[in-house]
Amino acid sequence: MDYGTLISIIVFLVVFVAITFELVNKAVAAFSGVAILILLKVIDEHHAIKFIDFETIMLLFGMMIIVSVLKHSGLFTIVSVRISELTRGSPIKILILFSIVTAVMSAFLDNVTTVLIIIPIIIELTRGLGLDPKKYVLSQAIISNIGGTATLIGDPPNVIIGSKVGLTFNQFMINLGPPVIVIFIVVLIFIWATNRDQFKPINTNIIKLFTVNLLLEKIRYDFLNMKIDYALMKKGVLFLGIAIILFITQTMTGLAPGVVAISVGIFLVLVSGMNLEIALEEVEWSTLMFFVGLFILVGALEENGVIEWFAHNVFLNIGDNPYISVLVVEWVAGIASGFLDNIPFTITMIPIVEIMNESNPLFQDLLWWALALGACLGGNLTIVGASANIVSIGIAKKYGVHISFLEFMKFGAVISIISLIIASIYLIIRVNIIF
Repeated sequence: MDYGTLISIIVFLVVFVAITFELVNKAVAAFSGVAILILLKVIDEHHAIKFIDFETIMLLFGMMIIVSVLKHSGLFTIVSVRISELTRGSPIKILILFSIVTAVMSAFLDNVTTVLIIIPIIIELTRGLGLDPKKYVLSQAIISNIGGTATLIGDPPNVIIGSKVGLTFNQFMINLGPPVIVIFIVVLIFIWATNRDQFKPINTNIIKLFTVNLLLEKIRYDFLNMKIDYALMKKGVLFLGIAIILFITQTMTGLAPGVVAISVGIFLVLVSGMNLEIALEEVEWSTLMFFVGLFILVGALEENGVIEWFAHNVFLNIGDNPYISVLVVEWVAGIASGFLDNIPFTITMIPIVEIMNESNPLFQDLLWWALALGACLGGNLTIVGASANIVSIGIAKKYGVHISFLEFMKFGAVISIISLIIASIYLIIRVNIIF
């Protein structure tokens, strides 16, 4: 093992640990690693830029701009209030309706933004009804990860896979949409069946009904008292629709998702008349820099032959059985993503899967779907498995709802395993069709 290889491995592992256990800010950890590699002359700064996947960065940046405009318009506020009104204080309706909204929003926006909007309103609603908010918070965090699995833009691992491999929005929806719908339904039933006491209908006496109505009025007042910009909202929804249409028609237009997202986002800001500085305030710059740093770190590993060695000595040793290959990729991704951060893991796995595909072209895109399902669904194993989990627990804590690592794992681990089993059945069916 030469000098460059050893240093790149050590730096990557140290950064990975720092990210996983949140010892420092993710972006700081990633760029510190890059700085060390450059200072120690493992890579040079000009070469490092070549490792960055600008397609992924553009896609994330563009969607963040669109979400920023929609958020400032008050759209998400209105949606939350209307859903609260539809529940009429019914625990099971709260679970079902909010879960549907969370899943859809996570699929077409992003799961972190979704939980930032949903969690506060669901805590206030459940607490006002005398219900324990914990199960509802846990449910929405987990559902956000499941919903985000269905599309190219729903979850960062999918964004990375799609951009790196060239898979389209339609391919993600067609291949991952069906198993995600099944998983969503099964998980909802499981949550209800194992927590029936939490979702029993409330006592419908006059006093309780009066309390429910007062609560709904309070929510209506608190949230709709905010400034709602309907003109901005219409423009935001229109441009989001345009972006989704262009994603869907990518095979006809030839426009890359990153180009679509950033172009639509910029045009939306220009047309809406919204102050650019305000729109940019909502952009998660730390997340974008985190991605840039990780691309360089993994690029250094690939440049020094580490990825190729790992692929040949670990994954390619499992044999030629397509069933085993697909399931190993899915479950390794699922378990690893549960205890590590699924973003750096996915970036690391992409060149490995590329080598596996080269060794057996018959796999077509199946290994990519296995990686996507494992990385996204496995994030529900623990709090640290996905950013949406960390954000949800953080918001809940601010509202006085404390959920421990163990509490989350008890709830999420079983659901994650169920989800991965369903995904495995789906992948086995696909293997049977191909082979």
